Amino acid sequence: MASIFGKNLIVSIFGESHNKIMGLTINGMKAGIQLDLDFINKNLAKRRPNELGTKRKEKDAYEIISGYFNGYTTGAPLTFLVYNEDVDSSEYEKNKLTPRSNHVDYPAHIKYQGFEDYRGSGHFSGRITVLIVILGAICEQILNNKNIEIISHIKSIHKVSDISMNELHVSQYQNFVKGDLLVYSENTKEEMIKVINEARDNQDSVGGIVETAILGVDVGIGEPFFNSIESIFSHLLFSIPAVKAVSFGDGFNLTKKYGSEIQDSLYFDDKVKAKNNYMGGINGGLSNGMPILINTGVKPPASIGKPIKTINLENLDEKILNLKGRHDPCIVPRVLPIINSILAFGLVDLYMEIYGQDWMDKK
Repeated sequence: MASIFGKNLIVSIFGESHNKIMGLTINGMKAGIQLDLDFINKNLAKRRPNELGTKRKEKDAYEIISGYFNGYTTGAPLTFLVYNEDVDSSEYEKNKLTPRSNHVDYPAHIKYQGFEDYRGSGHFSGRITVLIVILGAICEQILNNKNIEIISHIKSIHKVSDISMNELHVSQYQNFVKGDLLVYSENTKEEMIKVINEARDNQDSVGGIVETAILGVDVGIGEPFFNSIESIFSHLLFSIPAVKAVSFGDGFNLTKKYGSEIQDSLYFDDKVKAKNNYMGGINGGLSNGMPILINTGVKPPASIGKPIKTINLENLDEKILNLKGRHDPCIVPRVLPIINSILAFGLVDLYMEIYGQDWMDKK
């Protein structure tokens, strides 16, 4: 498994969904960084399910066992332990030889020769993203001190769509950050809630799109060819379970336009700006000073109440699987803080590539 990432801020994660402890170690943190634990806790709360989500309720209790003293980082590896408390493995034990379709069960069973932890998808579980949110909360604190802000909203759930950020002025982006479902339109919010509840009532699930804007990024962040800002962000976003699509700016819509229709014409008004932002704030793998706009596609949760066709791995006979676990009808609202977190980590690592560790606490 590849559970280590980063070139300057190096992160290692460990643990499984139904084990007692999961953990995160961050190497490369400068000494003297004050950690806002309340901010970490608030972000963890955003990831936890509300009344629309799973019945599994974790407190996300954690402790810091290394690299932190008297409220500040020490420069040593910064290690968090997170405790899993609300665990029920009974359904997974009963169905361990009948892989769930659209899950990691079958390929993991083959790759790891039957030694994988199949309970709650083990290390592949979305539960692991608790560690990403802790990491991201630390990175967001660093970015916020430099007036760099990451804002996400639900652009769509199933066939219900909210307004796109490209249709709004940057000053209106703050209107996304209110309530359980982060959308611009109250009517859209009610329609999305209805769609999610209908999916739950029908023992089904729905997916959607999360749109993200990153504001305040300096011009020239990114390391083309292979570590362009798009490359790093895409790599990290696809590490989030259930993410199946990523695009920047107008994305695939650009393929339907003439070049003359998608010009981000430059002008000067105190600083260089662009009249449009079709490219989503990135040219040639480098940030161009405009808001970085990203669309992330999240698939419907694979665990549903409807009967699922599969096979028994012992005799290869076909079988009908009826799942009875505690599953989300839609995880899009819970993915928002995870997306913000993974992008914050990637951006901090890219900044450190240029400016080094001392950049962390400079205003």
